[in-house]
Amino acid sequence: MSPSASASGQFVNYPFDSHFHEHDRNGLRQHFLDEGAADAPPVVMVHGNPTWSFYYRRLVLALRDRYRCLVPDHMGMGLSDQPGDDRYEYTLANRVADLSDLLETQIGNHQKVTLVLHDWGGMIGMAWAVQHWHRIERIVILNTAAFGLPTSKPMPWQLTLCRSPLGALLVRGFNAFCLDAVRRSPMGSLERKGYLAPYRSWDSRRAVHRFVQDIPLTPQDKAWGIVQGVEANLYRFANVPMQIHWGMQDFIFDHHFLAQWESRFPHAQVYRYEDKSHYILEDAYDQVIPKIEQFLA
Repeated sequence: MSPSASASGQFVNYPFDSHFHEHDRNGLRQHFLDEGAADAPPVVMVHGNPTWSFYYRRLVLALRDRYRCLVPDHMGMGLSDQPGDDRYEYTLANRVADLSDLLETQIGNHQKVTLVLHDWGGMIGMAWAVQHWHRIERIVILNTAAFGLPTSKPMPWQLTLCRSPLGALLVRGFNAFCLDAVRRSPMGSLERKGYLAPYRSWDSRRAVHRFVQDIPLTPQDKAWGIVQGVEANLYRFANVPMQIHWGMQDFIFDHHFLAQWESRFPHAQVYRYEDKSHYILEDAYDQVIPKIEQFLA
């Protein structure tokens, strides 16, 4: 059900040991990175769609000498198990439950945590944070959201198409969603292979498609209630130090989303990268990572 754990050694600049957490409620194994001393301050990095822990590889390498870096792969993604729909419901609620279970096992229920969030990782991570708001030390935001689609932002036609009856053919058959994501970010062939490696077949792209289908647009969507709950509780983090890095060429998480973050957190450190896109840790890692290091210090 999952790629080989030894596969981690095949990816460029990904020199990490693989760890797996088996979830009691379904017996599925979730892959995660655990780099740095066990007693170091924990930094939890939550990826989005269609990436995996590979996205955070450079940040982990930069931080692991001072921090404990915990980086899960969502179920069905990266090196985690890739269950069918009969074994796992690919919903936001389950994503949050997976993260909560993993973190409770690894760091318990009391230690302070720094969150680094990208794409869907923003909603997943902040949903967990709302449940543990008193434990959040700092938050780093990377082209993501913790609220619904801004009223000023139309639904991108690309996402609408992927949610249409043609969606399965495009996302799972032609791998269009993953290919489009790496095409928009200037990267070398080895990096591109690293991002695409877990998603080589119809079955392995199931989670990528389910993430797109799970975007809540109406109260009838399963994730709607969670998103509304997170948005209503963002005030809890008004005094939490926050740093925002934003690729301004992102066609989904664009200036409309950034404006929402800025209006809610006017004291956040905000860095705009006018010519960079969605994969900000790929496109501008040499600018972003030093600023994150300074922020955490």
